[in-house]
Amino acid sequence: MKFSALTLLAYSAGFLFTTVTAGDCEVCIKVIEDVRASMEKSDRTKKDKIETALGAYCDTDKNKIGPRERKICYYIDPIKRDVSQPFSTGMPADRVCKRINKSNPEICSVKFPVKTANLEPKDFSKMRVKQLKSILADRGVECKNCLEKSEFVKRVEETMHLDVGEEF
Repeated sequence: MKFSALTLLAYSAGFLFTTVTAGDCEVCIKVIEDVRASMEKSDRTKKDKIETALGAYCDTDKNKIGPRERKICYYIDPIKRDVSQPFSTGMPADRVCKRINKSNPEICSVKFPVKTANLEPKDFSKMRVKQLKSILADRGVECKNCLEKSEFVKRVEETMHLDVGEEF
């Protein structure tokens, strides 16, 4: 009984302290790197300049940014000071995103869509079910009563004509 209780406790602790990988925060990392690239090197250590650069990047009237970048801007706008602190120390973009993910876990949940334009039907069978579900969700299609991977693959192939591409 002791062993199973300890195992259960250790297993549940693993869920609480899962680490965020770079693939999880791909849109946030892109936004931080774009902001860093738009700034002069001397201004990258000044918090007020960083906040101004974040505001300029997120200004949709001046910049044409994608819908996912706009969503990250929406999340980052209220916590600009929290973003500018690690940014000003020269911390890499992935670590900045991991740090601000602690205050707002939705930041790392924003992902770029899975690219399906150049894929052949045989490539879908190599994908994970999670990726297939993501493709269907991007296309606005539900796969009711799909239980097996082969059913998801079939549904993705049936909806190839609905591929949304980059903008929606």
